Parts: sequence; structure tokens; C-alpha cells
Amino acid sequence: MLCIPGDDNLQSMLVGTVMRKIKSRTWKKQRYFKLQEDCMTIWYKSKKAVSVSDVEAVREGHQSEVLLSIADEFPADRCFTLVFRGRRGNLDLVAESAEEARSWIQGMRKLIENLENMGEREKWIGDWFKKADKNNDGRMNFKEVRDLLKMMNVDMNEHHAHRLFTMADKSQSGTLEDDEFVLFYKMLTQREDVLRVFQDYSSDGQKLSQTDLEDFLREEQLEGDDVQQHAKQLIERYEPSDTAKLLNAMTFDGFLMYLGSAEGSIFNPRRRGVFQDMSQPLCHYFISSSHNTYLMEDQLRGQSSMEGYIRALNRGCRCVEVDCWDGANGEPIVYHGHTFTSKILFKDVVNALGNYAFKVASPLFVKLRPLSLTPPLRLLPSPVQVSEYPVILSIENHCSVEQQRVMARHLTHILGDKLLKSALGGKAPIRLPSPEDLKGKILLKAKKIGGLEETFNGMVEDSLTVEVSDEDDTKSKQRLSKELSDCVVYCKSVHFNSFKHSRIHSKFYEVFSFTEPKARKHLREAEFVLHNSRHLTRVYPSGFRTDSSNFNPQEMWNVGCQIVALNFQTAGEGMDLNDGLFRQNGSCGYILKPDFMTQAEKKFDPEMAQQRDGYQPLVLTIQVISGQQLPKVNIKEGSIVDPLVRVEIHGVPMDQAKQETRYIDNNGFNPVWYDTLRFNIHTPELAMVRFVVEDYDKTSKNDFIGQYTLPFSCIQQGKPSDLSVANYNSLS
Repeated sequence: MLCIPGDDNLQSMLVGTVMRKIKSRTWKKQRYFKLQEDCMTIWYKSKKAVSVSDVEAVREGHQSEVLLSIADEFPADRCFTLVFRGRRGNLDLVAESAEEARSWIQGMRKLIENLENMGEREKWIGDWFKKADKNNDGRMNFKEVRDLLKMMNVDMNEHHAHRLFTMADKSQSGTLEDDEFVLFYKMLTQREDVLRVFQDYSSDGQKLSQTDLEDFLREEQLEGDDVQQHAKQLIERYEPSDTAKLLNAMTFDGFLMYLGSAEGSIFNPRRRGVFQDMSQPLCHYFISSSHNTYLMEDQLRGQSSMEGYIRALNRGCRCVEVDCWDGANGEPIVYHGHTFTSKILFKDVVNALGNYAFKVASPLFVKLRPLSLTPPLRLLPSPVQVSEYPVILSIENHCSVEQQRVMARHLTHILGDKLLKSALGGKAPIRLPSPEDLKGKILLKAKKIGGLEETFNGMVEDSLTVEVSDEDDTKSKQRLSKELSDCVVYCKSVHFNSFKHSRIHSKFYEVFSFTEPKARKHLREAEFVLHNSRHLTRVYPSGFRTDSSNFNPQEMWNVGCQIVALNFQTAGEGMDLNDGLFRQNGSCGYILKPDFMTQAEKKFDPEMAQQRDGYQPLVLTIQVISGQQLPKVNIKEGSIVDPLVRVEIHGVPMDQAKQETRYIDNNGFNPVWYDTLRFNIHTPELAMVRFVVEDYDKTSKNDFIGQYTLPFSCIQQGKPSDLSVANYNSLS
């Protein structure tokens, strides 16, 4: 029985059919699922099948390769997919009836919503209580508490732990339950670092009056605008005590809630929504871009899937790639050519694009607190709104003319009005349109017969042989179909000769592609930035990256390359920086470049940043205060984390720098540093700040624990709950 607390209308038997593709046939098995009383876990035959906290979203209908393959047998209103976080494969299900499918879908969404609305503290306590309560009797004896401390990464003196246990055992039963465990938790997690700040500003040591809070906002958070009104709002928003609210005061619990909120985050909340000018030409923006989007793993033997497109789009990606090849039965297919990667149909990719280009799934369960145990430590962006700005479909075309015509039919039929097939306004343009102009549109980037001028004077041929360059930069000849060519408007793919040739001959709607090594050869050429002020440039990983690893995108952004395509399926520094850059501006996938990169007269050279007009370097001062509940990454029995924090600056060559705190011996639970790091930032408009937490090891490489990356320009001054950015000032 699916029991949703407080919603009896959603009770239903969870009986479904699991579908998995095995070679050329579909394997079906009927299973009975039951939601446990904790409303967190769904079991199958006494074995945990699904943890609700692992489910990111529920998709209705035929939205996976497996469900599409059995669409003729099972209607869409009985099918749905559970989408899990991370790399775990999705779970495709078919219910016995449409009504049962609706109950599943509504029930799971209600459970996910309940989790999102549940306080972090409630979830944390509940999770650890269940882990520690080995005999499932709802109580914890001291031995179970000791085991709990080990699981929590706490190397605590046993005498001290027993003293806290005894103090919390109000019933004197020798065990802890319910409120007693909550009390033990509060004593265990007392934030001395935050308490110190609270008491520094509290007039009576018990609470912050509104005046006290105003002083804190003014002196620590460095706020200057209407502090009085902001203090009132914070008390109303975060103070849990009605009595304190009546006194216009904030208790320590309210202070903790404020510092742990999005408002207390290191990320400036004023830069979360769309705040930039979106009316400039496309070439004036960095565009979140994916390489080999169809791949879920490496580019030799990895799985190709529509899921790659869905996940990339849900992460704010606005330029996706499709490698198209002739397939059986006249249907083009998508895969990494001449490799063992699996194949999917081009039309299925287009369907996924039509469904998800301007639609964001349920927000990921994340908070902007870089050192906390929950959420996941390599944080993904959490889309909070639908991005209406255009999606670019980058076609790597290896198909015959006949199957190119099929591609054009699928694009036109499936995407309909979303596909841009003619210039805006019905007249010959003189510059690229803006993201604002192109809202809700999908643009095709591919080879084109002739240019926009020929389109308007009717001189386009039915088909044409053109020279193309593959990803390894080899040139070949290919015939293009007029039907597919007509779908290309503002993003005509052309071969790059030289910056001089481009300056004299190239059209504004022509897009240039560079392999990673080829782009690096031009990085020191002063005209690269100028070229990118007029044209879109795409850079993609070297073909030798068979493991689908990524290069550092920062060096490409430094010269203004807009479409820096990365393997979204591969975690690491490259994607950390990409996620960090595009976390701002509403996660819409477009970031306006600094004006010195869009105005020809500025002549910006990233190698000589100090010579630009308006040069004003800054000093960034970061005080790393504390961390909370860092997980063990070493599975060795009894190991405790020795955490350190490394702060990295990524930007122009003069700004590349990194510094570390000392490591804290045997404390991953609540390490405290109070270490201060300082950096000179010469081009703050391009700088990214990356916080990396590692487990120190003197005999081998440190283990990665977590990271958080954001643009320097998005840093909020003051004291977030876990990392404090004291201030940044002009070097002058």
C-alpha cells in the first residue's frame, strides 16, 4: 500500500512491470512494491528497491529508449520513469492501469515534495537514528551511540560522549529515544564558532535584538542599504519562536537558520535570477554547451541515450551535439562513429529535445552550503525556473542526402514552431539576434548551402557538394540536402582558415569550430578575442580523450569563446567550473561577456590583463571558519577524515592561484580552521573561485571530499554558515 501522510486520495497498490532491454528482446517482470512506514523507502520482497531521497524526478509516458521500444504494447498513460540522481540508471515502470500509474506518479511526487519541505535537521536526525538503532527498537543504548559517532566521522573522547549521553537520558532508562536523541544531537552539534559570533553581537547573551542584528548586518555582512528593514525581514522569515518575534528579536536557533539559508550563502542571492542584459547579439554571451551529449559514459564503449540530452538540458545546457549516421530502414541514427558505443534513433533525440529544451525537471535537492554532508558534495546546479532562451542543436552530419532529408522532416514535424527556419522579421539581417529575440527557439548549427543572402534572393541549389572537417580536423567532401540546409539560419558551420581571412571574408552568421589543441595554438594571438566579439566559436575536447575527460574551459573563456563544449557526463574540475559559471543569471545557460570582450576598441589581451582600460585589481580575503558533517571517503575501518580546504582562483593567467588551510587531525564532523587566505585578482570579471575539500594523507594523494565553485562577481560579502568571506577591496 502506498501511504502518503496527509493525503488519503493517493493510496494505491504499487504493482508495476519493470522493463529492461536485453539485446534484441524485452525482459518483463511483475513486482509488488510497498512503501515503508518511514515514507522514505520502497521495498520489494523485503529488499530495499528505491530510496525516495535518491529520486530526482518522475517522468510520465514513453520517455526512455526502453519504454519507446514497447510503446505499441503498453500505452503512454501506463508508463513512467523514476529518475535517480548521480550515475544510477533510471527505473522504467508500467502499471496495470492508467489509474494506478497516476497514483504512482502523484504519490512519488508528493513524497519528493515532502522531503524538500522537511527541515535539514529533521532529515539528518532521522537518517542517523535509523543507522544507529541496530535492533530497530526505537531506542539507542550507549554502544549504539558510540557506533553512531564513528559513522558520523566523530573521533570523540568516550568519557565526554558518555557524559552527553547521560545528560540527554532524561528518563534515566539507559537509552535515548525521540526527544532525548534530539537533545543529544543538539549538544553534540553545538556550533561554537557561530555561538561566538552570536554572543559578540548579543546585548544580553541570549538573543539578538533588532538593533543587535542590524549591527551584525552592517559590520559583519557589510550591508549598507536599508539594514533596519532587512533585519525585520530576517526575524520574520527565520525566527522559529513566536515569542521572540513579538519582541523583534532573533534567538540562536533563528540565527543558525538564517546563516544556513540561501540568504546566508556565499552566493549573492541578487545574482540568482536573470539580471543581465539579454538583448545583445548571441556572440556576446558564454553559452553552456555539451559535447557528445548522447553519451552516458566514455566515447569508445559507452551507452548512447536520450537521457544524456535530458540531463544536460536540465543542467542548463543550451547547446547540445548530435553525431548523425545512416541507419537501417532509412532512419538516421546517433552514436560516436567507428566505435562500440550504442546507437539511438535521431528522431528520438529530436523528441527529447522538443520535450525538454524549455522545460526543467523538479529542482535538484541541493543547498548552497559547500561543506555540508547533505546535499551531494560535488554540487549540481539546482534549476529553479524554465530557461526560455534558445537551444542550439550542433549537428555532426555523416548522413547520405536521402537520410539528411529524413532528418529535416523529423526536425520540422517534431519541433514545429520551435525550430527556427527563417530569419526573424522576414528580412536579411545584419547581425546575430539576441537570446531575448530567440526565446523558445531551437537553432540548427550545421553546414549550409550558400548563405542567408542566397536564401532571400532564391538562388539556393537543391543539393551541393561541400568541404567538411571532422572532429579530428581531417577534410572530406560531402553532399548536402537542400531540406536540411534550409533548417540552418544563424549558425552556419564553416572551416577556419585564419583570423585575417575571417576578418575580411566571414559573415556574422558563420560559426567556427576548434579542437581543444587547435584552439590552444591560437590562445596567444591578440585577435582571438576580437574574432569572438563578431562570431560564435565552438571548442570541443580532443579526440584522444577516449575516457570522455574534460579540459579546463577557463582558458577558452579568457579569449571569449562562447560555445565551450564539455562532456557533461564526466565529473571533475572542468564541469565544476562550467556549473559554477552558469549558476548565475537564473541558470538560463547564457552569461553576458564583459564589455571589454565585446567592444572592438577595447583590445583586451588576457596575457596582458593589467594593460586594459578600466583596470582595477582587487584583493580577495577569505576566512575559512568551519565545516560540518564531512563524509568518510576512505572505507578503511576506523578511518577518520583529516580535512583541509583548498581555495583556487581560475581566470586570466595572472589570476591563476591556489592556497590551502592546514589540515584538521581526525575531525570530519565539525572541523574549525579560522585560517585566512588572500588573493590578488587582476581581472575579476572573468575570475572563478573554487573551494575544494580534501582528506589529507601524508603518504599518498589526498582523497577528494567535495567542492563548490562560483564566479568571483557573485560572492556575497560577510559570514555564511560554513565558509566566511570577510571582504574584498580595491588594491588601490
